[in-house]
Amino acid sequence: MFQSFFPKPKLFFLSFALWALVCVLGWYLAVQDLGNTLSLGSLFGVHFPETLAEGADAAAQAAFQSTQETALTIWLYQYMAACYGIFIGVWMIYGGQKWGKWSVLGSGIIIFTTWFSVQLSVMINDWYGSFYNLIQKALSAPNSITIGEYFSQLYTFSSIAAISITVAVLKNFFVSHYVFRWRTSMTEYYSSKWQQVRHIEGASQRIQEDTMRFASILEGLGVRLISSVMTLLAFLPVLWGLSSYVKELPFIGEVPQALVFTALFWSIIGTTLLAVAGIKLPGLEFKNQRVEAAYRKELVYGEDNENRAEPPTLNELFNHVRKNYFTLYFNYLYFNVVRYGYLQAGVLVPLIALGPSIVAGVITFGLFQQINNAFNQVENSFQYLVNSWTTIVELLSIYKRLKAFEAAIDDQSLPTEDQNFMET
Repeated sequence: MFQSFFPKPKLFFLSFALWALVCVLGWYLAVQDLGNTLSLGSLFGVHFPETLAEGADAAAQAAFQSTQETALTIWLYQYMAACYGIFIGVWMIYGGQKWGKWSVLGSGIIIFTTWFSVQLSVMINDWYGSFYNLIQKALSAPNSITIGEYFSQLYTFSSIAAISITVAVLKNFFVSHYVFRWRTSMTEYYSSKWQQVRHIEGASQRIQEDTMRFASILEGLGVRLISSVMTLLAFLPVLWGLSSYVKELPFIGEVPQALVFTALFWSIIGTTLLAVAGIKLPGLEFKNQRVEAAYRKELVYGEDNENRAEPPTLNELFNHVRKNYFTLYFNYLYFNVVRYGYLQAGVLVPLIALGPSIVAGVITFGLFQQINNAFNQVENSFQYLVNSWTTIVELLSIYKRLKAFEAAIDDQSLPTEDQNFMET
């Protein structure tokens, strides 16, 4: 599943995790302060501002802050490009894998564009504050803003959205090719070992269908996991700063960093509830594929052999299918009650948390929109398992089936569930 596509998979993924940690810590601990010396932004007219004089007025402070943020963002892009370039370059040189250009370089492109999309989300969150504060100002005092100011804000949003849409479309196009290459690598590998795996129940389906589904699902889950981590890293400081406007929570009272506490607490509750409610689903999904494969195989044999696919045999096999599906439906019934109930209740959580601050009038409308959006971003990042649970269940089922292939290839004993469904 992995060795056919990635160079030295365990070392590759471990080195990526460690390198990502080093790069993130390096940025926050030291590198961001080196931008004034190392940044190439000056080549494009983007300079770090001179130190602000003491007693500067509000306008000067705002201009300094804006220039500083722009220069720091450009420096961050340079740093991230260097980090990706070093990692990809080392593995492209020393990986020695047939599919290295796709697995190493392709993974780097996907992760970089995912990070860039998160940065665009942060920009839109900042836009929420200025735009909705402008709306509040206009509604409170008629003609206090000009139509030019209003449309300028809309133009800013449109520009960010246009870039975001372009990146998303191009990334999805690239990911489609990436997944197909991964599927191709697995198909080539398993096909070369056909004589060792052909006796396993549903062998043809596993090569033809499961390889495609495994690559597609795992890539999707991986991108969402990386996106969740990057979103958390980007929005947690934002929510941390915005928490200074929320001093207390209903029914609890004063809580330090109340918004961060609420997002974390609510996400832990959801993850725990979904894990308990869906604990039986992976096994049922796996069993479902086995009984379907047994039923389908008997039908295929019946096309060429009149002594196969007799009605009593088909009825017995289909009863297994029916029984497993009904059990699966029942388990999904209470799982979905918990899942959808939790997600709908989650809509009210930030509104409840902001209740005292709204009543006291200590936040503006723009600040409310910023807090609400940042809270949802952080909460969704914490809820990765909640939002991906059903997909993870499907992936585990496919993983178990493909592991049987690899067990046969490595001359290991098959799992008990596969031994019961081998061809006799």
